[in-house]
Amino acid sequence: MRESLRKLKILQLFTALYRAKIIRILIPVAILAIIFVYGRHEIQNINLAKIIHELRMMPVHIVIQLIIASFIAVSAMSTYDYLIRKQFKLDVNWKTTYRYAWIANTFNNMIGFAGLTGVGLRTLLYKKSGVPMKTMGAAVLFLSPIVLVGLSLLGCLTLIGVFPVEPIFQEHPWLRLGVWGVSLYLPFFLLMQRSSLFAKWFHKGDGKLPWKVIAASIGSSLLEWACAGTLFWLFAFYDLNHLPFAPVFGVYVVAAIAGIISMAPGGIGAFDLIALLGLHTLGVDPSRALTILLLFRIFYFVVPWLIGLVLAAFEMSPSTKQMRDMLSTSLDASRNTWVKFWGWPSQFGLLSDLGAWALGKLVFASGVILLLSAATPGLIDRLRFMEHLLSLPIMRFSEQLSVIIGIMLIIVSRGISLRIRRAYLLTGALLLTGAIFTFAKGFDYEEAIILLIVALVLWVSRARFNRESTSISIRSIWIWALLAFISALSYYLIGTHIHPAILRHLPLRAQHWFLDPHEYAVTAVIGFIGALILIASIFTLRPHRYTGVRPDEAQIEKFTDFIGKEDGNLLTHLLYLGDKNFYWAQNDQILIPYSRVRDKLIVLGDPIGNKNLVGAAIQEFQSYADHYALTVVFYQAAPEYLSIYHENGYNFFKLGEEALVPLDTFTLSGKSNQNLRTAKNKSDREGQTFEVLSPPYQADLLAELRQISNEWLGDRKEKAYSLGWFNEPYIQRSPLALLRNAEGQILAFATLAPAYDQNQVISIDLMRHLNDTPNGTMDVLFVRLIEWAKEQGYSYFNLGMSPLSSVGENQNAHREEKLARLVFQYGGHWYGFEGLRRYKEKFSPEWQARYLAYPAGMALPILTLDLVRLVSRRPEQAESV
Repeated sequence: MRESLRKLKILQLFTALYRAKIIRILIPVAILAIIFVYGRHEIQNINLAKIIHELRMMPVHIVIQLIIASFIAVSAMSTYDYLIRKQFKLDVNWKTTYRYAWIANTFNNMIGFAGLTGVGLRTLLYKKSGVPMKTMGAAVLFLSPIVLVGLSLLGCLTLIGVFPVEPIFQEHPWLRLGVWGVSLYLPFFLLMQRSSLFAKWFHKGDGKLPWKVIAASIGSSLLEWACAGTLFWLFAFYDLNHLPFAPVFGVYVVAAIAGIISMAPGGIGAFDLIALLGLHTLGVDPSRALTILLLFRIFYFVVPWLIGLVLAAFEMSPSTKQMRDMLSTSLDASRNTWVKFWGWPSQFGLLSDLGAWALGKLVFASGVILLLSAATPGLIDRLRFMEHLLSLPIMRFSEQLSVIIGIMLIIVSRGISLRIRRAYLLTGALLLTGAIFTFAKGFDYEEAIILLIVALVLWVSRARFNRESTSISIRSIWIWALLAFISALSYYLIGTHIHPAILRHLPLRAQHWFLDPHEYAVTAVIGFIGALILIASIFTLRPHRYTGVRPDEAQIEKFTDFIGKEDGNLLTHLLYLGDKNFYWAQNDQILIPYSRVRDKLIVLGDPIGNKNLVGAAIQEFQSYADHYALTVVFYQAAPEYLSIYHENGYNFFKLGEEALVPLDTFTLSGKSNQNLRTAKNKSDREGQTFEVLSPPYQADLLAELRQISNEWLGDRKEKAYSLGWFNEPYIQRSPLALLRNAEGQILAFATLAPAYDQNQVISIDLMRHLNDTPNGTMDVLFVRLIEWAKEQGYSYFNLGMSPLSSVGENQNAHREEKLARLVFQYGGHWYGFEGLRRYKEKFSPEWQARYLAYPAGMALPILTLDLVRLVSRRPEQAESV
C-alpha cells in the first residue's frame, strides 16, 4: 500500500510538471544533454580556424551550384501549399502560392515553435489574398499530420538497410529507438486517414480521404525530406568526393529524426550533433564534418530565410494608396508584439508589424555579417589587389569602421522593427557606408552586395516608417549596452582565436595584412564605445519624444461644455482633477482621457461621447499612440463597450464589480437592515446633523476639511489616477456632504461625483473622518447620502468598486482570473478585498462588472505591475508626469 501511494505521488508530480509545461521543456534539454555527452569528444577535436579558412577558399562555381541545389530543395516544400490549394480550391494563383510557401517554410525552418510559425504565417498570408479563416483552419488541420510522414517512410527504409546506418546504431544503440518511433508514424497516418474516426472528427463527415490525396500527401512530404537529404549529401560530396550517397543520406535521416524529437527550431543542436556523430562513423574528421553542417545550415536555412525576410518585407508592404488611406483615416493601428525570444509580432498587428519585423531582422543580420567579415581573414589575392588599389592604413581603417558600423546596425535594428523614421534614415546611411568600407577593407564584394540589397529593400519600404519616436526606458538602454558589449566581445574572441591558427598556414610576406590580437582588442573597444555614443545619442537627442500635456483652463472649459451635451460615465468627474491627458477624436465628438505609464497609454473608463463613433475613435487613438510606439489599454471598461473593444483586438480581464444601490427599492426596514437602522437612530439621539452643501465653499471650511483629511491619512500618501484626492479646486466642483456632532464639529465628510447622465447616478468620491469618531459613523454617512440622493431624484447611488469581486469563480475561468480569486480570498493582509465586499453588501447593491481591456499578446503580469505603479502615483507626481 505504501509503495502504491509512493508511485501515485510520483505520477501526480509528473502530471503537474507536464501541465506546467516543464517536462515539455526538459525533454529537448535532456536530449541535447545526452547527445552532448556522447559527442563531446568529437566536438573537442573541432578546429574552428581551419573550418573558416576552408569556407573562405571555396570556389565560386561550387558556391553557385550549391545555391541552385538549395533553391530546389527549399522549393520542394512548396508542394504542401499546392496540395492544399488544390484540395481546398483556394483562389490564389501559382506564383502567389509559391511566394507564400517560401515565406512560411523558411520562417518555420528557422524559428519553428513546433510548426506554429508556419501555421500562423500561412493563415495571415492567405487571409491577405481573401481566403476565409475557416478555410485556412481546415487547411492547416489537413496539412499538420502530413509533414512528418515522408521522414517516417525514410526511417522505415533506413531500418531495413536501404540507407545503411548500422555503424551509428552499433556505436549509439539508443538512436535506433528514436528511428523506430518515428517510423511507426507512417502506418498510424494511413490508419488515421482512412478510419471512420478521422472522417468524423477531422474531415467533417465528408468521408474518408481518397487514396490519391493520401498518395499526393505522402509524395509531398517524401519530396521535401528527400531533397533536403540529397542536399546534405551534396555538401559532403563537394567536400569529400569519396563518400557514397546511401550512408550519408542515412545519417541525414537519423539526424533529422533526432531534430524532430528534440522539438528545437530547425532541430538545432540535436540534428547537428547526431550528424556529427554519424559522419564520424563514416571516417570523416570532426572539423570537416562541422564544415559540411555549417554549409548545410547556411544554404538550406539561413540564406533562404534571408530571402524569405525580403519577400515578407515586400509582401507585407502596403501599397501607396493603402498607406495614404491609412494615414488619412488613422486606421493603421498596430497592437503589441510578443515579448518573447524572437520578438514575434502579435496576430492583431496583422501584416504591418510582420514586414517591419522582417526588415529589422535583415538589418540585424547585416550587422552580424559585417562583424564576421571583419573578424575573419580575407582572401590573399583580394588583399593583394586592394593593397595596390588603396594603401594598407586605409584598409585597416576601413576594417575598424566596419566593426563600428556592424555593432551600430545590431543596435539600430530594433528601431527598424518599431518603424521609427529616424532609425530608417540612420540605418540607410550605415548600410551604404558599411558596404563601402567592407569593400575597401579586402574587396569583400559579397558582403557589400548583401548590404546594398538590404538598403534597397529599406528604401522600397520607406512608407512604412511613419513613427516619430518610441519610449526608451533605462532597462532598454542597459539591454542595448549589453548587446553592444557582447557583439564587440564576440568580434574580439573570433578574431583572436582564428588569427594565430590562420597565420600558421600563410607565408610570412602575407601576414602583414592581418591584425594582431592587440589590434583586434583596440578595434573591439572602439566599436563598443561607438555603440555607446549611438545609444546615448538616441536616448538624449531623440526628437519628437512623446510628451503628454495636461489640460489647461481652456481645455477644462471645453470639457465642461462637452459633458453638458454628451452623457458621461461614473469616472467622468475625476477628469476635473487635471491629472489625465485629453485626446479629442472624431472631430471633437469623442473624448478619451488617459495617462501614460512606461510604453502604455492607460485610458480611464470608456471613451465619452456618441457610442456609434467610439470604435472609430479607438482606432484613431491607437494610430496616435502607434505614432510614438505606445500601446493603448482601457481601465475599468464597462460591459456594454466590450464588443467594441473586441472588434479592435482586445482581450479582457475582470477587475471587479461596482456597487450600485437602486434608490427606488432602498429601505431601512427589515431584519437585514437592522444594523443600519440602529446606527441612524443612535446618530439622531446623539444630536448629529447631516447636510449637503453646494460650491463655492469658504476658505475656513476647506481648512477644517484639510485638517480632517490629514488626520485620516496619517503616514499614508494620497493615491491618484482612478481615485480622487484632497484638491481644493477639485472639491469646489462637486457637492459636499458633512456629518456634524451636537457641538457642530465635523466628524466626517464626503465629496460627491455626478455621472453627467441626466441625474441617473451619483457616486461617493472622497471620504474622510476623524480618527476618534464613534462606531458606525460611516454607516450613518452612507445612509444619509443614499436618502439624500433618493430625494434628489437619482436612480442609483454608486458605492464604488470592489476590486477582484466575483473574479475567477467559474471553474472554466482563465488561469489569471483564478489566481486573482486566490488574491481576493487570501489577500486581506494587503487590502481586505472580502471585507470591502461584505461591507458594501449591507446596502443591497446591484453589482456591475468592470474590465481591463488590453491588446492580445500583452503580458498581463507586466501590465498589472504598470497599473499598480500608475494607481500608486502620488498626486504631485500625477500632475507632473
